[in-house]
Amino acid sequence: MGRLFWKFFLCIMLAQVTATIGIGGTFWLKNRAAQQERALDIDTSPPAQMIIEAASATLEAGGSPALRQFLGKLERLRVFAVDAKGQELMGRAVHPAMLAKARAMLEQSQPHPVVRDVAGSDGQRYLLFLPSSERFRNAEAGAARDTLNAVTLSGPRAMGPGPRPHEAGAPPPRGEFGRGMPPGPRMDSPYRTFIPLAAAIAASLLFAFLLAWYFARPIRDLRQAFEAASHGNLAPRFHASGKRGDELTDLGRDFDRMTGRLRSLMDSQTRLLHDVSHELRSPLARLQAAIGLAHQQPDKMAASMQRIERESERMDKLIGELLTLSRLEAGAGQTGAGHMHNEDVSITDLVHDIVDDARYEARARQLNVELAGDAAMADASVTGQPELLARAVENVVRNAVKHSPNGGTVEVELSRLPEGKQEWLRIAVLDRGPGVAGADLARIFEPFFRASNTQHSTDGHGLGLAIARHVISAHGGRIGASLRSGGGLCVEMLLPVKTPC
Repeated sequence: MGRLFWKFFLCIMLAQVTATIGIGGTFWLKNRAAQQERALDIDTSPPAQMIIEAASATLEAGGSPALRQFLGKLERLRVFAVDAKGQELMGRAVHPAMLAKARAMLEQSQPHPVVRDVAGSDGQRYLLFLPSSERFRNAEAGAARDTLNAVTLSGPRAMGPGPRPHEAGAPPPRGEFGRGMPPGPRMDSPYRTFIPLAAAIAASLLFAFLLAWYFARPIRDLRQAFEAASHGNLAPRFHASGKRGDELTDLGRDFDRMTGRLRSLMDSQTRLLHDVSHELRSPLARLQAAIGLAHQQPDKMAASMQRIERESERMDKLIGELLTLSRLEAGAGQTGAGHMHNEDVSITDLVHDIVDDARYEARARQLNVELAGDAAMADASVTGQPELLARAVENVVRNAVKHSPNGGTVEVELSRLPEGKQEWLRIAVLDRGPGVAGADLARIFEPFFRASNTQHSTDGHGLGLAIARHVISAHGGRIGASLRSGGGLCVEMLLPVKTPC
């Protein structure tokens, strides 16, 4: 358990305890106010009516002294006896609101039997009533027992001499109407408050522990993944935690994608370094051979210098293409965000110029380069960099010319393809060369890739189509290759057409 777990745990625990105390305090205050309001009511229950009848009989038979003795023997019930001056017989304080309510009940057209105005044998008149409260209302069994005990003990003394039931050998009454009924628990017991509070705190502890563990576990796993990544371990770690479906799991999946992308880039850089070193090894070996031949045979100096010049140009071209590819990879997906100076490019004019240059170079091999396009291509334009777009299309056309047989034909097609609300400009370059294997169609756009049937028959470094892919992708387009029926290859480029404002 880390520090974050305990922070979560304490914060959630404090929130739960605060909510428990707040809600419990609210209910306690509400119940207390209700109890205080009920304490001013008049008890109208059957036990209250019974005790008022007993008190009335005691007052009528024995007067004020007998009533005082009767009220003094009551333990659970507080019967009030108030005279005309508002003085209570036992000297207890009577709330004015309660006294007013008792007098109002007495003055009703049908007075309630629990409020009585009784005159004693000594001429004293008292208003008898029983206050209602939570304590006495929930102890009806004890009230009945007290009433029967008071009647049994005080009644015969007030009404006249005679043996008491328990003095004659009879057992004292137990409970209401002679049935044994033990007194119930006091409703103001502290356990009735402590048990719910303890249960609420225990539930808060459990809930806080589970919630803190739920939050802290993925964060702890993410920390371990960061620590592993700092040591070079970029293996995915959150791909199996898809059942949670929360923001922390999404963060873990984003981390997996980030590490996967980093691992792919590192592998790509390693592979690129290996390919570059492999491509540079051959011209460097030929340069060394030409220099050694020039030292050994001075008479062949001119031929050696031509070889050195040719290999130097080849290395310069390779380094230039590598720099272009590196810049494109670093700025891929950043067009239109201030990283490139964009302008409207007329694709028709651009392709015409590229085809004219290709025809001039292909004339020595009796190759024919044909351009076909519909009339709607006249006003087609693309937003981007004209130099990069020309470089991409030229690489594809030159690649088709390079792999086409002597006397063959290279076709360049221009068309517009509607696709929903977006319209695309299609540039297709078709040749009748040896083509590639179906499994290698996606790999021909990788740097330094060469098909097995062409890697020894043509010059080049395998960077032209890789540069074209990065340029087309940077301009929001797509590029792909497919095999033609009858032999050859079709490379198709799609670029988004600029919509008129």
